Amino acid sequence: MPIQRDEIGDLRPLEFREPEEVLDADKLYTIYEISRLLQGLEVDAELDVETENVLLDWTIPWMMKHTDAFVFAEPQEESEPGYYGLTAE
Repeated sequence: MPIQRDEIGDLRPLEFREPEEVLDADKLYTIYEISRLLQGLEVDAELDVETENVLLDWTIPWMMKHTDAFVFAEPQEESEPGYYGLTAE
């Protein structure tokens, strides 16, 4: 249900950071870890499944927008996710 704008005191512009502002150039991350970092959380923050799914809904399009900034590494085990990192500059 929509709410009235004047019910909210803190309206901020929607801003997406650049990959270099979020990731360490010397590390590789799973998409789950990137999702947490985009929200300002620690990579190992405990999240419930529903919250993690919402974060992924934001992360995947963000990564697609910045595909040139990323490299991909195969998972270490078949049951694990792959890893993403920044391209070398």
